[in-house]
Amino acid sequence: MSLTNEIAAYNRRRKWGVFLKEIAPSKGMRVLDVGFEEEEYSGHSNFIEKHYPYPEMLTALGVDIPVKFKARYPTVTAVYYDGNCFPFEDKAFDVLWSNAVIEHVGDRNKQLLFLKEIKRVSKRAFITTPNRFFLIEVHTLTPLLHYLPKRVFDKYLEFIGKGWAAGEYMHLLSKNDIKTLLADAGIADYTIIKNRFVGITMSFIVLF
Repeated sequence: MSLTNEIAAYNRRRKWGVFLKEIAPSKGMRVLDVGFEEEEYSGHSNFIEKHYPYPEMLTALGVDIPVKFKARYPTVTAVYYDGNCFPFEDKAFDVLWSNAVIEHVGDRNKQLLFLKEIKRVSKRAFITTPNRFFLIEVHTLTPLLHYLPKRVFDKYLEFIGKGWAAGEYMHLLSKNDIKTLLADAGIADYTIIKNRFVGITMSFIVLF
């Protein structure tokens, strides 16, 4: 296993441990996973589907038509949507899980809608996102340059052949960005947990 994969595995295990401790899954709990992956590029893809003890209580929401996903996880209910409002009633779920998705939904307005919809459809939420100020940008493995303004970093990514990660693909968040978004979404009662690697905050876990 490469160092990158080892770090990713460590990061996912830490987050999963916090989820089990804070949420304490039970058999009757209705859980929504926002942001399933149709294509699995690593063994860490669709993490909750691989590890949740009651898959029949899981609903997975995503912007891809779930063909391969349904074949892999036949007991999970999979729902396609257009990336805007969630197609569920208010408080339809006891818990919402969304692992490293909010940075991919679009600009700040899209991120704000995303949080408002999470608040609307779930009683409790567990979301994670990478720390913009971690030393390495985890999607492209670029050190430090992601500290630059987004338009400059995007040009760099296009120059090195990683233009797939530019534009709307990725809007990284700092802790202050998250707090401001939560406030604007009307979410006041929350906890932010720092998920650290060698003492540096690699990602954030947000519970509300």
